Amino acid sequence: MTSTAADSATAGSTPRPSRLVALDVLRGIAILGTLGTNIWILTDPEGMVGYLNRLAVAPEDGWMWLEKVLQQLAQGKFLGLLTVMFGIGLAIQQTSAQRAGRPWPGGYPWRAALLFVDGLLNFLLIAEFDVLMGYAVTAVIVAFLLGRSPRAQGRWLIGTLCAHVAMIAVWALSLAARPPADPRATEALAPNPYADGSFWDLVLFRLENAGLFRVEPVLILPLSIALFLVGARLFRAGVFAPAGARLRRRLLIAGFGIAAPVDLLLGVLGGGDWVLITRYALAPLVSLAILALVAEFYLHRPRTGFAGRRLSEVGRTALSCYILQNLVAAILCYGWGFGLAARFTPDARVPFTIATYLVVVLVITIFAHYWLRWFDRGPVEWLWHIGYQRIMR
Repeated sequence: MTSTAADSATAGSTPRPSRLVALDVLRGIAILGTLGTNIWILTDPEGMVGYLNRLAVAPEDGWMWLEKVLQQLAQGKFLGLLTVMFGIGLAIQQTSAQRAGRPWPGGYPWRAALLFVDGLLNFLLIAEFDVLMGYAVTAVIVAFLLGRSPRAQGRWLIGTLCAHVAMIAVWALSLAARPPADPRATEALAPNPYADGSFWDLVLFRLENAGLFRVEPVLILPLSIALFLVGARLFRAGVFAPAGARLRRRLLIAGFGIAAPVDLLLGVLGGGDWVLITRYALAPLVSLAILALVAEFYLHRPRTGFAGRRLSEVGRTALSCYILQNLVAAILCYGWGFGLAARFTPDARVPFTIATYLVVVLVITIFAHYWLRWFDRGPVEWLWHIGYQRIMR
C-alpha cells in the first residue's frame, strides 16, 4: 500500500509529484472514511450486533435523523475507495516487477498471506469488521488475473459484476420474502461482552460468532475482485494523468451526479434493507467519483497544503493507521477499556460518536506525522516487509 516514485509512474504520462500526492491522500481519505462507518459500530453499547439491529430502526428525533444522514454519507463509499486503492497498489507493484524484469506475481502471494495473518489478528483481538482478510484473498486472485491479457481481465470484470448483482438480488428477495419484524423487539445482548466482558471474553465472542462476522467478505468477494480490477484498469488508463480528464469527468457525473443523490435518499428515507442497494451497488460508484475528484484536484495544485499533508501521512502508514484507529476507539468504548459506550444515554449517542471520531482522527494523524519523522514506513508495514523478506530468503 506504499507507493514510490519509481513504482507510480505509468509509461510517460503522469507528473510524478502530483500523482504520488493523490495516491497517498486517497489512501488517507479511505482510512479515515472507513472509520466514519465503523465508529458507529464501536460506539454502540452492543457493538456490531447492536449496530446491525439498529439499521432498521426508523428515526424519531433530530439526533436520530442526523445519525442516519452521517451514517449514509460514509456507508460503503470509503470501503469501496479502499478496495479500489488496493487494486491500484497491485497494478503499481506489477509495473515495478515488470520494469525490474521480475516474474509476476512472483512472491506476491506470500505478501497476501502475511496480510491475511494481519487481518486475522485484527479480527480476533480488535475489530470483528476487519477487511484485511478479505482483501488478502482477493489480492491473490487478482494478482494472477493481472498476469493475463486485458481481454481476459475484462471478461473476469464483467463476470464478477454479474455474479455480484445476482447475489445481491437473491439476498434482497430473501429479505423481502420474510415476514416483517419489529426492529425494536430484538432481545438485548446478554451477556454483553462489549460493555461487561474482558478483553478475552470479546475474543471468544468473535470466535463463537465468526460465521456472522465473516459473512460479508465472502458475499462481496465478486465485488471486491471487480473493484480491484477496476482500480488497476483506471490506473493504466491514466485516471491520474492530465490526459484522463474525460475519464475523470465521466466518473464524477456517474458518482456524484447520479449515484450519490439516489444513495442518500434510499439510505435515509428507505428501510434498513435498502443497505443492500446503497452499500453494495451505489456506494462503489461514489467511491470512483471521490477518486476522480482528488486526482483532478492534485493535478492542478502544486502544493499539498496542511490537510493534504496530514492525509498523505495517514496514507503512507495506511495499514498501521487502520489497525490503530480501531484499537484506540475500542479502548475508549469497550468495557475492557474505558467503557464509555455503555455510559452514555441513547440521546447522547450521536454527539458522543462524533466526539469519539474526532479524538481518534486526532490520535492517528499525530501518530502518522511523528512516526514518519523518524521512519519511512508504518510499524505494521515494517513488520509486513520484514516478514516477507525473511520468507523469500
